Amino acid sequence: MKIIPLAPAAEPLLDPDLAWDGRVGDLVTTPIDDPVNPGGLRATQALATAILICLMTDARAEPTELRDGDVNRGWPGDSFDRDADESALGSKLWLLRRRVLTADVEILASDYARAALQTLIDQGAVSRFDVAAAADPANARLVLSIAGYGRDGAQVHDQKYAVLWEQLNGISDPLA
Repeated sequence: MKIIPLAPAAEPLLDPDLAWDGRVGDLVTTPIDDPVNPGGLRATQALATAILICLMTDARAEPTELRDGDVNRGWPGDSFDRDADESALGSKLWLLRRRVLTADVEILASDYARAALQTLIDQGAVSRFDVAAAADPANARLVLSIAGYGRDGAQVHDQKYAVLWEQLNGISDPLA
């Protein structure tokens, strides 16, 4: 097999979109009658997909942040494919999985989300993010509200993400 590079004008770069349904993320496909990429992977939400990757990828924790029995996580690529000035991929939201939904957890979740999204600010994808976390114990979830703003100050992203505590705590496993 021989791989031949295409001229950039001949083939558009289509970074596939991820969608989050509250439990899992998955690639999004286009309809069969899509004029650009019929029946392929949808590629219209690059920023939303990057935000999902930043929030939902587990970042490696410091040993002092782990509880007894915790196994450290983190994206394996950070150990070999990262420049010295580049931050690690992902968030530490996974560290909250065994915590009770309190105001402290809201603060930590907001801090973890901001730290995870900083890479998109550093890369110039957005100029800033507003992040808020709200505990919803009645529904066993934490809701993250993320708003992103471009260099002109216009809002370019506004989405809420529900982190389901029951599933994170292992009370129920919808994928089993």
